[in-house]
Amino acid sequence: RVAKTVNFGVIYGMSEYGLEQATEFTREESAKFISAYLDKYQGVKKYVENTKQEAREQGYVKTLLGRRRYLAEINNTNRQIREAAERMAINMPVQGTSSDIIKIAMIRLQQAMDQKGLKTRMILQIHDELLFEVAPEEKEVMVSLIREIMPRSVDLAVPLKIDIKTGLNWAELK
Repeated sequence: RVAKTVNFGVIYGMSEYGLEQATEFTREESAKFISAYLDKYQGVKKYVENTKQEAREQGYVKTLLGRRRYLAEINNTNRQIREAAERMAINMPVQGTSSDIIKIAMIRLQQAMDQKGLKTRMILQIHDELLFEVAPEEKEVMVSLIREIMPRSVDLAVPLKIDIKTGLNWAELK
């Protein structure tokens, strides 16, 4: 939980005070951590600054697949309003691209399931996870389909990796 808070917090511009409140770090430790993080992962800082600049100039940001989010408040003179729009600008291309990818995977999986005449049902999406109700005799077919389709939903420079868990109910999967 702390690692996730720290990673996303720093990426989205969390201050030393914010990091101190979210963790057990002191304000001094928070400042050192943020500085060290941005020094080590300079691409993050570059992404953040480039994304904010692009949003200011264009009034929107895009996912890798081209879906746009308009940010009317990105140049607002009120610092709090502007910074909220900046956080949205930084978040949307990453989270939006993830959303685009999972939806493409869902469509392709459903098409493959329909084509094979499977009884399995896709019943729930939770962020970047899909939950299926799988007929026992279709388990191996579904695992194979998922392994084949999901990682290839979108052509990226880096591979998409997936995890598959099975169980009799959702609680067994966690």
